[in-house]
Amino acid sequence: MAKVQVTVNGQTREGDVEPRTLLVHFIRDTLGLTGTHVGCDTSSCGACTVLLDGKAVKSCTVLAVQANGSEITTIEGLAQGGQLHPLQEGFWEKHGLQCGFCTPGMIMTAVDLLKHNPSPTEQEIRAGIEGVLCRCTGYQNIVAAIQYAAEKMAQQSGQMAGAGSR
Repeated sequence: MAKVQVTVNGQTREGDVEPRTLLVHFIRDTLGLTGTHVGCDTSSCGACTVLLDGKAVKSCTVLAVQANGSEITTIEGLAQGGQLHPLQEGFWEKHGLQCGFCTPGMIMTAVDLLKHNPSPTEQEIRAGIEGVLCRCTGYQNIVAAIQYAAEKMAQQSGQMAGAGSR
């Protein structure tokens, strides 16, 4: 057994795991955070995407022991102070989900995308989310949800910049 200590959604968490335990299973089974979905265990679908030290990764491709000492953000950690993250809100407002299975991975991938490209074109969004498979929606509403979030985040950023210059 190996001890793993990580910061998940701002809280220090730890657990004992077999050295071969995947991060997705550590998150779900040891930490009890079930928003991160296990879709394929082969890195094909992206449903298990989380932020590992700020970067979107498929958590079925990382061993829990490799994440020791890292900061992890899961879908449960996006909403702050009872307010949905703009991407969560966008998926709600623009009907970016049907069955919802890919949604956590899609949103976490989009968080990373918008961090690096706050104003992506439709093509850039489609390229940015291509590692997460959705079997239901045809992606149009997912793209609209990400565009919604990008616009809202730009407005919030502009309001905060304006408030700082007074």
